[in-house]
Amino acid sequence: MTDEPRDLDAVDPHDPDPVSAWRRLAGTSVLLDGFHALKHAVRFQAEIPVAVTADRQAALALADDLAPDVRDTLDALLTEVPQAAYEALVPRPHPTAVAALAVRPERAANLRLLARTPRTAPVVVLDQPRNLGNAGAVIRLAAGFGATGVVTTGTLDPWHPTVVRAGAGLHFATAVERLTVDELPAGPVFALDPEGEDIRALKLPDDAVLAFGSERSGLSGELRARTDHLVSLPMRPQVSSYNLATSVAMALFHWSAS
Repeated sequence: MTDEPRDLDAVDPHDPDPVSAWRRLAGTSVLLDGFHALKHAVRFQAEIPVAVTADRQAALALADDLAPDVRDTLDALLTEVPQAAYEALVPRPHPTAVAALAVRPERAANLRLLARTPRTAPVVVLDQPRNLGNAGAVIRLAAGFGATGVVTTGTLDPWHPTVVRAGAGLHFATAVERLTVDELPAGPVFALDPEGEDIRALKLPDDAVLAFGSERSGLSGELRARTDHLVSLPMRPQVSSYNLATSVAMALFHWSAS
């Protein structure tokens, strides 16, 4: 896989015209869509060369209410632009009328984080996921639980703008990468499967690799062959499945409470 971040060497991140800077950087940057995505990215030290809002006063009022810890940083970052200019920069205007571009973390740095041992928290693996929103929700969950990272296999790009939007900017709080099954981090693989052992009877170790199959077809044969333990979630008879993000939340909560 070669999901490399962009190179900013050829551009001036301090262009005084935010619209011009945005248009130059947009194709190779991570879109932070809305106040909460920008807030989280700032909290987790993302590099943000340009941030705009159609209502600076309202954005800073949100910061006063919801994120006073980053209010001064947002004050320095945000540039007000006309509503029409803001709407022209984003594919889908956010109710907070805030957007920013961030530098994607270096792949090599994320791979080092994923490979580091001993780990103090699991790695979550989404095996050939299909739903962009679900992938973003999982990244948000993983960040909240302090997971080491989230890895996807297959064709879905975990840094797709829709995934980042659903993740509320929390891609910057954990290591997010796309890998092949052969490239997964070391550690015992606990894969969720209806035929597995009830998770309530198990203690999930901190170095676990927690694997979840796709929303439609479950675990791939390749991932299943790599699995050390099949694990099932408690489920009432005649209920066919849980949403992917719900399954990840249940497994991470079980790990955190063990």
